Amino acid sequence: MKTVDYLPLITKNSFRNRRRSLLTISSLAVSLCLLGVLMAMSRALFFEAEQSPAQAVRLVTHNKVSLAQPMPASAEQKIQQIQGVQAVSVRQWFGGNYRDARDTRNFFARFAVRPEKLFQIQSELIIPDDQKQAFLRQRTGCVASRDLANKFGWTPGERITITGDIWAANLELTLVGIFDDPDRNEWLFFNHDYLRESLPSTDPNRDLVYQILVQADRPEDVSSVGRAIDDLFANSPYPTKTESEQAFALSFVSFLGNLKLFLLAIAGAVTFAILLVSANTLSMSIRERIREVGILKTLGFTPAMILGTLLGEAAVLALIGGAVGSAFAWVLCKLISSAPTPVQQLKTLSVTPLITSLCLFAALLIGLASGMIPSVGASRKSILDSLRHTG
Repeated sequence: MKTVDYLPLITKNSFRNRRRSLLTISSLAVSLCLLGVLMAMSRALFFEAEQSPAQAVRLVTHNKVSLAQPMPASAEQKIQQIQGVQAVSVRQWFGGNYRDARDTRNFFARFAVRPEKLFQIQSELIIPDDQKQAFLRQRTGCVASRDLANKFGWTPGERITITGDIWAANLELTLVGIFDDPDRNEWLFFNHDYLRESLPSTDPNRDLVYQILVQADRPEDVSSVGRAIDDLFANSPYPTKTESEQAFALSFVSFLGNLKLFLLAIAGAVTFAILLVSANTLSMSIRERIREVGILKTLGFTPAMILGTLLGEAAVLALIGGAVGSAFAWVLCKLISSAPTPVQQLKTLSVTPLITSLCLFAALLIGLASGMIPSVGASRKSILDSLRHTG
């Protein structure tokens, strides 16, 4: 008989104790769901797809000591003079509160920028030319991503009030444009000069910046431009760190410590826990069927056939658990990616076919490893010892 001929027997035996089978599948599904989410996070944060052409020539400069430490506003002009730099613009996080600050749905990124440089440096953002010109002309004008505008039902002409918390200013903005962002970020940009004028004349933040966007001439110039910027300010009271946008976004995550090690440790613990649970369940199931194994041997089943049948049952339960867990992981990743977050990489969080395949492969290995020892022991028992077994 071929292996496929045993599939009906394997499938039927896998669910002979339905309660135990469902509990085993549920435990495997929950654990593999967590494992899938961890793999998706690792992929999104550290192994994401190639950058777009615009991102490939874009850098972020900030204070080397901390993201919360400022730099003098004059740094913007000094960076512009470095060879290989095509455009420079301050990008100032404003924060503040929109509507009810207690409602997390009102959170979104708010940046003060140079309107004349924004769509040059971030060329992936697409906006109608008339709206772009309105943003250049109107001091209190602002532009929003389409996802953000759709979220709040904004249309051009909308009055948007942002109450300052970190900054000693309240902004009265008018939405003059809506742009399309391929990364589907929810953010709002307004004129940095308007922010500066809104601050009290004695406020030191008027002449300080916290982030500077830099566009290099070519992707080949990115490394040399980054080194040149940091060398320029190396001996100043405000040393800088210039890095890619992806590395800059990950700097927020770095506050948690060594995230790679953290994810790896959790994944290892989850895998070990699954192995213990499934091994215990399968051992109980096989131990209860030792006499049945003896009967099968009297009917002509060889030890190899019995071993294959028992391992097949373990594989069926594990693969079902892996499939259910992957489906739950897909749903969780969709929920996480749609939630507001300062880490833009998490916007791309998804369970890819590769991650699904890895989850199923891990489930199969765990099932086979869990069932190997009890299955081998049962298949090697003599007919007489098997029939004498009392469970």
